[in-house]
Amino acid sequence: MTVDTGGTFSDFVVFDEETGTYRILKVPSTPDDPGRAVLNGLELLREQGVRPEQIGFFSHGTTVATNALLEERGARVGLAVTAGFRGIYETAEQSRPYGPAVFDLGYSKPAPLAPPSRTVEITERIGAQGQVRVELDERSVRDAIAVFEAERVESVAICLLFSFMCPDHEQRVARAFREAHPEWWISTSSDLLPQIREYYRLSTVVVNAYVSAVLGRYVEQLGDRLDELKVAPASRFTMQSNGGSAPFKSTSARAVGTILSGPAGGVTAGSALAAAAGIDDIVTFDMGGTSCDVALIQNGEPLISDRNKIGGRDIALPMLDINTVSAGGGTVATVDAHGALHVGPQSAGAVPGPACYGRGGDQATVTDANVVLGYLNPTEILGGAMSLNRDLAETAIRAKVAEPLGLDLLRAAAGIVEIVNVKMGEAIKAISTERGFDLREFTLVPFGGAGPLHAGRIAVDLGVPRLLIPPAPGATSALGLLMSNVKHDYVRSRLTDIERLSADEVTDLFERLRGPAVEQLAQEGFAPERMRFRYFLDMRYAGQGYENPVPVDSVPLADGDLARYRSRFDEIHRNCHGHAAPGQPVEVVNYRLEATGVVPKVELARLEEADGPVEAALAGTRRAYFAGAGGMVDVPVYDRHGLRAGHRFAGPALVDQYDATTVICPEQVVTVDPIGNLIVELAG
Repeated sequence: MTVDTGGTFSDFVVFDEETGTYRILKVPSTPDDPGRAVLNGLELLREQGVRPEQIGFFSHGTTVATNALLEERGARVGLAVTAGFRGIYETAEQSRPYGPAVFDLGYSKPAPLAPPSRTVEITERIGAQGQVRVELDERSVRDAIAVFEAERVESVAICLLFSFMCPDHEQRVARAFREAHPEWWISTSSDLLPQIREYYRLSTVVVNAYVSAVLGRYVEQLGDRLDELKVAPASRFTMQSNGGSAPFKSTSARAVGTILSGPAGGVTAGSALAAAAGIDDIVTFDMGGTSCDVALIQNGEPLISDRNKIGGRDIALPMLDINTVSAGGGTVATVDAHGALHVGPQSAGAVPGPACYGRGGDQATVTDANVVLGYLNPTEILGGAMSLNRDLAETAIRAKVAEPLGLDLLRAAAGIVEIVNVKMGEAIKAISTERGFDLREFTLVPFGGAGPLHAGRIAVDLGVPRLLIPPAPGATSALGLLMSNVKHDYVRSRLTDIERLSADEVTDLFERLRGPAVEQLAQEGFAPERMRFRYFLDMRYAGQGYENPVPVDSVPLADGDLARYRSRFDEIHRNCHGHAAPGQPVEVVNYRLEATGVVPKVELARLEEADGPVEAALAGTRRAYFAGAGGMVDVPVYDRHGLRAGHRFAGPALVDQYDATTVICPEQVVTVDPIGNLIVELAG
């Protein structure tokens, strides 16, 4: 079983290994206590015949750490740094970030998660080559403990100078802190991110300290309840931002690695479903209740970034390259004092939610617009477990948008959808055309509860020729948790001119990374034949401020391999940055190892072949808004569960199912493939 807790709904997937079939369940999220939604779902599954003790595998995608960071409700953090370097965190990159912030006249840096009052200096010094230049002063450690006690810290981040070369001082400080206060959550940069660049290492470990206490308490409490229910006692995992999963109990130690936990599951599932359909180049489009996450996958491989900014905070851990915008079903539409319509970034969330939910919300949202335009079935959502109030949706849009703008109701609702579609289209272009990719060569894979509602029109507007809509769009991210291998990333920094390196030196460094990786995977129950290792050399032209990872084919290295990887770096640099300098010196900065424990492959059941016309799946008609068809028109509504492999129909049309509604534009035709995906293409 997998659970993906989102901002509006928490999604469950229960997979039957014998038949290859799965059932899905959606329950309202409980933002005040996300674990309560997990327990509510388990109780509903029990009522449906799935007893907790029958569940032998549990994987969790969680937004606990993400929300703690974005909403700034993490732990009270203390920071320990080398004496004389307390200004690193405040100075950061010494300038405002790149992008829109450059043009923001009111820009100000985010408040530090560990302010100066909770930053202490430790007397010690490690040199650039790892040598001890100043011995650790135990008295300064005791003084630091006294400061943290007075400041009532809950969590401590330790980042000493050049600790990635010699971690001894950091580890001794951490031991002293733990002995003095076992209840403190301790994060050290030498454990979390032993690599070059002091500020990014420091920022990452501070974020980890900030969210680890929140996530740690959540994991402990949820784990205790799962123990009581006897849910998968030996197989519990948490989705990580790198596209893999990690054991449940060790999650809090690297809490910052779960910042993109939920979206990462969707990327994994989208990639797997597309590969099963014979499609390698895709853009995943995950639109839920509060946000939209998009990612590009080329040749079956998602892009990975090792330097990210989440909520204005720099994080230097490997993460799937996911672009997130505040555009979801609960995104609020407002009219400003100048008469301009804005959609977002505010969201109605799960509580009170859109006006049409009837839970007290009175803001006009994207979901309310979709109800007014006829796309959503107002009387039956989630298999009849929920209904939408069209009158409340109309009242909210009329009061908040239509009347202030002097528009009729339909035009106001259509305007809301058009604006949010443009925002999401811009997010797609940011990871594709703006990086030199041609969208005409890609397939858009929409999922999330709202993804299939909007993706058809966005695809037409952007010129994307094809969409692949998964069988269970609303639970695709949760399904991805079933398909995720266990993955750990290891890194070591050793800055050296590649001409001065030998194959034996590089092999030795990789072998030193591989030893702990093998040990960790073995402790997690993986036999050697189920372990996979990928190696990378981060290279740069001498003096550059950034690196590019160069994949290493195999270890040990042979004579001549380094020259080949040097040439490969030139090719990668040219592809990424548009130019190369083959004659310039090249430095190796980092050695990276990606260690994977391969879980058994999930084999999904195939859909039955159609033995009758597609009209057998018709559930009726609904009046819906299609500008290209003349406005509000009666369109056929197909029951997704009645469609079979080989069925084909044309738009305009709607496809209803338990967890999502798909809008098919007049320009599009649909074919159901053998896996149950809807393949949507431009007519002709």
